[in-house]
Amino acid sequence: MQTTGYAAQSADSPLKPYSYDCRSLRDEDVAIEILYSGVCHSDLHTARNDWGWTVYPTVPGHEIVGRVIEVGSKVSKYKVGDHVAVGCMVDSCQECQHCHSGEEQFCEEGMTQTYNSPDRITQEITKGGYAKHVVVREEFVLEVPASLDLAKVAPLLCAGITTYSPLRTWDVGPGSKVGVVGMGGLGHMAVKLAVAMGAHVTVLSRSEGKRQDAMDLNADAFLISSDSDAMAQAANHFDLIIDTVPVKHDVTPYFPLLKVDGTIALVGQVGPMAELNSVPMLLGRRRLAGSIIGGIKETQEMLDFCGRFNILPEVEMIKMEQINEAFERLEKADVHYRFVIDMQASNF
Repeated sequence: MQTTGYAAQSADSPLKPYSYDCRSLRDEDVAIEILYSGVCHSDLHTARNDWGWTVYPTVPGHEIVGRVIEVGSKVSKYKVGDHVAVGCMVDSCQECQHCHSGEEQFCEEGMTQTYNSPDRITQEITKGGYAKHVVVREEFVLEVPASLDLAKVAPLLCAGITTYSPLRTWDVGPGSKVGVVGMGGLGHMAVKLAVAMGAHVTVLSRSEGKRQDAMDLNADAFLISSDSDAMAQAANHFDLIIDTVPVKHDVTPYFPLLKVDGTIALVGQVGPMAELNSVPMLLGRRRLAGSIIGGIKETQEMLDFCGRFNILPEVEMIKMEQINEAFERLEKADVHYRFVIDMQASNF
């Protein structure tokens, strides 16, 4: 099936229309007409080859909502016309211990990412959601709760599950005290989800600028991390801090804020970290952990949770042909809080 997307041809070139063939439908595959595609900071990093592993041409996009248009002969869960979603993975070995335990993101053979990743069978490089169509293995297609506004669902497939997973891993619930560092696409979802779980939620920011936004999202408190007195008063307070900052930064100042056995979960930064001071870690048996998306079972659980509580990201709708401008704004953190591409309104 031929389709059209927007691709980067090099690290310094703008995204432009690009025609290519989706893979032929296998017996267990679902073909999807893409209706909405979220714009993730990872898309920008990949297009610019910031991480050094981009294969060009690359069609980004791993926050996909669409309509089923064809299914393979062995597909039993979905039918033509169903509204479905696809996140950051489209395949895994399905045989290793992690796949069997529902954590395909840790597949021992390596998950197949939605874009910029070799297909498990053909080795062709996958193309993502900045396109009209995508073909995905049935096990990696997700159901969209009917109660949710379809146009706003896409960012849940990355920003949603990326913040939901550590909240579940560290058993956040009523009585938990959660800090959220950074109030961008990931951070605002962490706040919404933690509040819905019953936690006491504090947003940490370097200045007053995000205070009203935090309160609008129903955060319980706001802590200015550049205020040494306020930071000292908040010592030994949090069970979990979710750090969503996407650039290199010092996490040491946040450790004294944790209770004994508290955790900082890094979900934003990829790559070398600033030098750490181990003293506040040792003195409180505190830990620094990483977390990356979630398995398919947990992602469906997250979607269903959002469906029950009507949790959706704050989004700005754009057309596909506005993606380069959106990337420039994303680089400046000039979005409140996530871009979503409306494919039906786009002309390409």
